[in-house]
Amino acid sequence: MTTAEIGVFGGSGFYSFLDDAEEVTVDTPYGPTSDHFVVGTIEGKRVAFLPRHGRNHSLPPHAIPYRANLWAMKELGVRRVIGPCASGSLAKDLPPGTFVVCDQFVDRTNGRADTFYDGPVTTHVSAADPYCADLRRILLETGREQGLDIRDGGTVVVIQGPRFSTRAESRWFSSMGWDVINMTAYPEGWLARELELCYANISMVTDHDVGVGGAEPVSHETVLEVFQQNNARLRELLFAAVPKIGPQPDDLCASALDGARV
Repeated sequence: MTTAEIGVFGGSGFYSFLDDAEEVTVDTPYGPTSDHFVVGTIEGKRVAFLPRHGRNHSLPPHAIPYRANLWAMKELGVRRVIGPCASGSLAKDLPPGTFVVCDQFVDRTNGRADTFYDGPVTTHVSAADPYCADLRRILLETGREQGLDIRDGGTVVVIQGPRFSTRAESRWFSSMGWDVINMTAYPEGWLARELELCYANISMVTDHDVGVGGAEPVSHETVLEVFQQNNARLRELLFAAVPKIGPQPDDLCASALDGARV
């Protein structure tokens, strides 16, 4: 069976990543994944890539099969996952083009299947520090080496979608001190933690959200235009960061289930 050690999800506008790679389909107890996986090698590291919306962007945020996607990553042998995503800025000092390596999330979604533990064994996994500290460090160090405007830490608030926020909602999110807004960071990153996988989110700012002073209403066309401008820099960041990623350490991610079961 084809295997990989590192996983990468692609978001809006980021539908291909690896060249000279093999397409792989993984069956899961949670149905089909968003698309076929593409598995290849970057400087000796085996990498599995999956466009979370499908390569034709056929899956809106609330319809992505997050559990199937993460389960399949683990089936392929992946232990460390990077999840870039397009995001709106909730702060004036986070302009379009900024990369934010988040350290917290706020979930404002509803109705999404967001756990692998529906019983009969009750499982409560801690969410205090939801993103992998080691992966975050690697991404930040690599981004700084490349001269990116990349920020250490931030809170992503995840909304249900597919609609964008009202002005009132956006002003509320901004007033809470949250930094970026997105539709896919939850439950993707959280499901990785439930499977004891390392996961890091890279929120790529495409626009100022509508509640940030003077911002115009956001459109999907605007998001994709800026995201396309960022794609080359994201690709360079990932190709430079992946070779630095070692085996999963004995860290918070790897021991997430310790003491979690009642």
